[in-house]
Amino acid sequence: MIRYSIIIVNYKTPQLVIDCIDSIYKGTLLSETEIIVVDNDSNDNSEQQILSVHPNITWINMDYNSGFARANNAGIQASKGAIVLLLNSDTLNEDDAIAKCFRRFEKDDCIAAGVQLLNADRTPQISGNYVLTGGLNYLMALPYVGRLIRKIGLSSGVKKTNIANATSTADVDWINGAFLMVKKSAIEKAGYLDKDFFLYSEEAEWCSRLKKIGTLRIYGGLHVVHLEGGSSSEAYNSQTKGYQNLSDKKGFQIMLSNFVRFRKEFGVFWYLFHLVANLLTIPIYLLVVTIKTLFFTKGISAEWKLWKGYTTNVFRSLQYFFSYYSTSHTFIKCYKLLMMLVIQSILA
Repeated sequence: MIRYSIIIVNYKTPQLVIDCIDSIYKGTLLSETEIIVVDNDSNDNSEQQILSVHPNITWINMDYNSGFARANNAGIQASKGAIVLLLNSDTLNEDDAIAKCFRRFEKDDCIAAGVQLLNADRTPQISGNYVLTGGLNYLMALPYVGRLIRKIGLSSGVKKTNIANATSTADVDWINGAFLMVKKSAIEKAGYLDKDFFLYSEEAEWCSRLKKIGTLRIYGGLHVVHLEGGSSSEAYNSQTKGYQNLSDKKGFQIMLSNFVRFRKEFGVFWYLFHLVANLLTIPIYLLVVTIKTLFFTKGISAEWKLWKGYTTNVFRSLQYFFSYYSTSHTFIKCYKLLMMLVIQSILA
């Protein structure tokens, strides 16, 4: 009998998926667990590679690159377990953490759970997060401006936005989508992931709806390795991992998804607030880079490239200002068109 379902989305990362499943098979509860791989139209030999090593998994082909939310929704709809785990392809199960989490979660009264994620060097990775009004914590990702905001926030005792290293059980506002375990009974009430998102921020918005139903929890004593941004960096041909660089194609997608989250979760005012903050960062960033240039700072040519990329991304996002600002129906229609254009540019 299938009690638990693990859903992994693949896009041109067959070896990551194989390694991930290998690590799952080192654990227990396999007779009660199904593994579903949803392929986002990789157009490579992912299916052959993965199924040749792991023929017992369930394979779902999407007929286009549908993004994280839609692909996971397809996996959830096809799943048989009462509990589903959204698991990134660039994760590695450690010390039977997945099975332990399933057992613990099944008996817990919370509706969603995560574990403590680790970087490849075994340093802790942010796994559980708290929501600040209007998503103000996202300002800290802005080039240079974010550093100043962070210092001001720390010195003035502003509430921390995340758990740097969970060593015990902790209740949070949203859970890192690399490892997100949810009870289907809660999904039936909160709804599926919002398909208007393509990649990034969708789990944060989803958790905001889940949290209205019940508790979201991090089990700090359980560890899973997450090669942060490994799958998405390959998909976007990005040289950076993580989510702080807003200057390349991956950064543009992060920026757009953040704007969508602000608009949907917090409202029009906070979308406008963040848009203005991004615009005001451009001249401040320019001033800093100019000063560095005058003092012949080493590597300044790369800094100019980053400034240009960030500026381009901000102004590209302005093309969709009225769509983001307008009614829900128009917003969704235009965002879908935008995502199609983004996908085409990535595949070009």
